[in-house]
Amino acid sequence: MDGIAEGATAAGVNTSRAEIIAYNAIIELGGYWWPTELKKIKDGPTPPVKESCSSFIATGSWTRDGNVVIGHNTMSGYADVFPNVVADIQPSKGHRILWQTCPGWIHSGMDFFVTDAGLVGSETTIGGFEGFETNAVPEFVRMRRATQDAGSIDDWCGIMRRSNNGGYANAWLIGDVHSKEIARLELGLKYVGFERTRDGTFDGSNIAEDAQILRYETSANETDIRVSSVARRVRWKQLMTQNRGKIDARLAKAFEADHYDSFLQKTRPGGRSLCGHFELDAEPAGPWPGVPFGCAGTVDAKVADAAMVQAMSFSGRWGSACGRAFDSRRFLSAHPQFNWMEGLLKDRPSQPWADFRAGE
Repeated sequence: MDGIAEGATAAGVNTSRAEIIAYNAIIELGGYWWPTELKKIKDGPTPPVKESCSSFIATGSWTRDGNVVIGHNTMSGYADVFPNVVADIQPSKGHRILWQTCPGWIHSGMDFFVTDAGLVGSETTIGGFEGFETNAVPEFVRMRRATQDAGSIDDWCGIMRRSNNGGYANAWLIGDVHSKEIARLELGLKYVGFERTRDGTFDGSNIAEDAQILRYETSANETDIRVSSVARRVRWKQLMTQNRGKIDARLAKAFEADHYDSFLQKTRPGGRSLCGHFELDAEPAGPWPGVPFGCAGTVDAKVADAAMVQAMSFSGRWGSACGRAFDSRRFLSAHPQFNWMEGLLKDRPSQPWADFRAGE
């Protein structure tokens, strides 16, 4: 972080180590620490945590080659989109990392990563979560340490669990292509859910699977299929079952671009589809973004199979996972209630899938 601050300042962007630390912690500060402080200052409802990402991981008899396949896309406010960097990190100590990130971050944040230990991982935010411990270790520190230092699923999850502050509470999907094992680590603040298998699937859609985290640390209702997280959870179960034994990188790309609405039971791009398009919804599909035609949705997609992980590579797509273009001027003209975004909201043209590899 010292190097980032020095380099930015030398390039004419005056910043400091303290600012870079705050910038790396912005998800935790804005979504977890500040709501906690706000309730102390003013008694009222906690602002909703952004429910971002649709992800799955599969292995064993569920995949075409019997080894790990993973897919992930990020949901974000369209005015906030900036995680368009793929970083290849070769530390002096620890494992080489290839991951999606943002300029100036020492962690991934989105999160999608591959390491030379044969590990691959992603996460989805636990929706409706509340809780934060100011004296514990930030998520961005633990995530970087785990990904750089861990040589196994157990090592990775152990580092993430130690001195957990509850910030950026996620369901982590982790795979080891050497052992062909996958795991799901759900990190609340008070409770932890952990599952692992060499023959099965795990998914994430912003609804907690662990009953204690769901009941005691979130306000979510896991049966309300009108809500995006629940509808996407149902769709993941359908896709995994329908494609057992066939799941590969090609299908993973199709899953992340899927537009089926489990509530309406028809194909319709919107906030309830795995490839999210809240901007198309006249009725909000949940607490986030929480308004009609909310200017948010899927902004990328990444997939990897065991062969890619062993080669330190993955495939990614910038923009909507389905390739649908977003025209900011057309959107603002149709929805002038969002005119405050003028100058901030950028076009996202349709982009092709691209392959990224460490060392290129």
